[in-house]
Amino acid sequence: MNRIEKDVMGEIEVPADAYYGAFTQRAKINFQISGIKAHKEFLVALATIKKAAALANIELKQLDEKIGNAIIKAADEVIEGKFDSYFILDVYQAGAGTPFNMNCNEIIANRATELLGGKLGQYIVHPNNHVNMAQSTNDVIPTTTRIAILFLLKDLVAEARKLEWALRKKAEEFKQILKVGRTHWEDAVPITLGQEFESYAVSIAKDIKRMLEFSEELKELGIGGTAVGTGITTHPKFHETIVKKLNEWTKFDLKTTKNLIELTQNYNCFVSFSSALKMLAIDLVRIANNLSILNMGPKAGIAEIMLPDVEPGSSIMPGKINPSIPECVIMVGFDVMGRDKIVELAAQYGILELNVMCPVIAYNILQSMKILTSTLKMFREFCIDGIKADEERCQELLLKSTAVSTALNPYIGYQAVSKIVKEALKNNKSIKEVILKYRLIEEEDLNKILSPEEMTQPKEPDKELIFKIKNSGSYKRFVESL
Repeated sequence: MNRIEKDVMGEIEVPADAYYGAFTQRAKINFQISGIKAHKEFLVALATIKKAAALANIELKQLDEKIGNAIIKAADEVIEGKFDSYFILDVYQAGAGTPFNMNCNEIIANRATELLGGKLGQYIVHPNNHVNMAQSTNDVIPTTTRIAILFLLKDLVAEARKLEWALRKKAEEFKQILKVGRTHWEDAVPITLGQEFESYAVSIAKDIKRMLEFSEELKELGIGGTAVGTGITTHPKFHETIVKKLNEWTKFDLKTTKNLIELTQNYNCFVSFSSALKMLAIDLVRIANNLSILNMGPKAGIAEIMLPDVEPGSSIMPGKINPSIPECVIMVGFDVMGRDKIVELAAQYGILELNVMCPVIAYNILQSMKILTSTLKMFREFCIDGIKADEERCQELLLKSTAVSTALNPYIGYQAVSKIVKEALKNNKSIKEVILKYRLIEEEDLNKILSPEEMTQPKEPDKELIFKIKNSGSYKRFVESL
């Protein structure tokens, strides 16, 4: 069963029981693109704006209180999710998001009409005249996007902080495990496994700070600017009043602005925030990749750490276990980086008084936030928390490496160390073995020089030990042979 609705384009059939109307039905027919619908948080933010607008217009005596209260009640029901199934439109649609705005206007108008004793499609409460009063798609959708991002930010930051804490916990657990550092894919000076994990935690902490800092600009709202930011059709106090009403509900410390025109044209705030998401993704990719490399093996690779086993790694190789969780993290990271590029290009498309690309900006930022939040949780629970260190393997590779040689420079000099390294490599011996062979440094003193405390932080060389070594007969004979 259908009902007939009329709009400026003529008559159109709408399902009889649908809470949406003619505009939504036309958009549904026009934009059958992906089948992807708007994020729930976007819909909640949109309905919240409609509620706040009704409250503001009632307070300013622009809207009949009976109609306004019906709008508020209907908007509350939308916020509760009672009409989610009637938000039917594709995220790819007409510019600026007019279909999104009208879909919400029509649902609220029809439900408010019902609450006042009318029938669906009768529009005692009108989608444009009442629900959309003092608004335009051009200020509603960007404001919706800002608020939806702020809705999702709390959970994203919470998961990022949990990951940071998990990494710091591992850093403490591994702080005494000395291992080979690596640069250019080659052995480098020693580092502790704990220092590596601490550096990862610091990176995530910086990402959290960046997201919070860049989210501040999102709190400046353009609602009340209507079509081009001039505020046409609004009460002079509408902007400050609706922002006040939105703050009462969201507690986000949302702000008014003196130049609504600039906010209608310029979407750089979305670019900044998206870039913070991208930088988090970059760090996650780097960390996940590094963990995969350090886990490489189990017998023919580095294998300094052991990632938790989460699933079989091969359909053909029995017993093979892959770094499945880090691989998934990397995939998500690439996805977020790609979405950031979309946001950048869409924000660039601000033409004269309006940027019409807000729907694609909203979808991609919100999608990035959702998948990052889930990924952070997965990464922590199924990978980071269960990582174990193979201390014996770390020690084995360190002793086989020439990485410790740099720490010896202050004690026996660059030339002498170079000869020791060359001999160690030639004869497949450790640096320690060659030094003890020539009795250049007593083993107790050598162990001190090569301790984690000495090799992994700024440390002034022991001048007494240098004097002792360089005045020994063994050292003098060795130097003479160079």
